[in-house]
Amino acid sequence: MLMAHPAVLTDLIRSYETLRALDAADGGPEARQRLADVAYMLCVVTGTRDVDAALIAARHRLPGARTEDDSLVLDA
Repeated sequence: MLMAHPAVLTDLIRSYETLRALDAADGGPEARQRLADVAYMLCVVTGTRDVDAALIAARHRLPGARTEDDSLVLDA
């Protein structure tokens, strides 16, 4: 599996968090589309289908991530 460069992941995470903080989901059509585009790209580069899972996966791939963190393990 190809892995996105940490700089790309960092940029996507920051963009997503900024758009969410600006409440882009309730903004105009351009803001909503940009938020949807960033969320989609996060999913693509992390191989996930859900933006929350994509954010977790992206953060785990950044330098300094705690590899022993089990937050990706689903409860049965």
